[in-house]
Amino acid sequence: MQWIHSSFLLFLIFYSSSWGKPEEFSWSTTAGKYTDLFMGKKKIARYVHERMVPSDRERTYKPFHHVYDEKGENFLTKGPGGKYSHHRGIYFGFSKCSAVDGAGKKVSVDTWHCKRGYQTHEKFISQVADDQLASHTVEIAWRVDDGTIFATEARTLVFRLDPKQRLQIDFQSILSSEQGEITLDGDPQHAGFQFRANNEVYEKSADQTFYVRPREGKDKKGETKNWPKDQTMTNLLWKGQGIVVGGKKYFTLYLDYPSNPKPSFYSERNYGRFGSYFKTKIKPNSPLRVQYRLDIGAGELLAEECEKRSQIFLGSKDWK
Repeated sequence: MQWIHSSFLLFLIFYSSSWGKPEEFSWSTTAGKYTDLFMGKKKIARYVHERMVPSDRERTYKPFHHVYDEKGENFLTKGPGGKYSHHRGIYFGFSKCSAVDGAGKKVSVDTWHCKRGYQTHEKFISQVADDQLASHTVEIAWRVDDGTIFATEARTLVFRLDPKQRLQIDFQSILSSEQGEITLDGDPQHAGFQFRANNEVYEKSADQTFYVRPREGKDKKGETKNWPKDQTMTNLLWKGQGIVVGGKKYFTLYLDYPSNPKPSFYSERNYGRFGSYFKTKIKPNSPLRVQYRLDIGAGELLAEECEKRSQIFLGSKDWK
């Protein structure tokens, strides 16, 4: 009996130290190009941070984040090229930013299409990973076309997997002015915090895209609503998007936080771009602070589950 007891203890020690050990998140950087996030050996996300190259401007004019599909093999999100090349997976910008160039001239900078300006990755402020979560904070410069920095952003993304293996991404940004008062503006299609699905949705499956909204629930496939034509697309706490990529259904839940500037105006497209924007002003001693959550996974969430996940997000501590 003593031998059996000892053997069982040895088995428990072996099991807990090897087979029972949970897989961990980890980061891997290809210098000057991108940084991949892994869970074990599977790719989860990618931060694309190649420095802007004037001769290759369209491909390199702003940093952004990709999300991989369920197998970790292909991107669920869109990169350069395709329908509207300026759309990238997870990205943040405004098509109308007031700024001053190096000559002291007032200019309107577009950090959405990156006309008369662009964004550059400057450095990693922090980067951590363990078996519970992964996060990094990066410094991004918002620039006039002559290179002048008019605003500096500390952008943080936190990645977790919930018990159902859905990926939760908390997006947090602090945007500080370097030039006095700066106006941030645009429209629902060309400003704010947005998600764009892989270009395959545009090419092959746009008629299968659908949206789930707080007031009316699931809409018909291919149907979209946009502010200002539809005034109900204002100040939503959440919105869900169903798409098909690689023959598989995926669902992204977009969660807004009440302390983000309001009113917020929402838009959506059947090719897989959706999100919201707002108008605001920032000053050196009064930066813009926003936070959102993307909840991404295979399958579909019903409106009731979307609402439940929104309430959980609203109950989380205001990071500011």
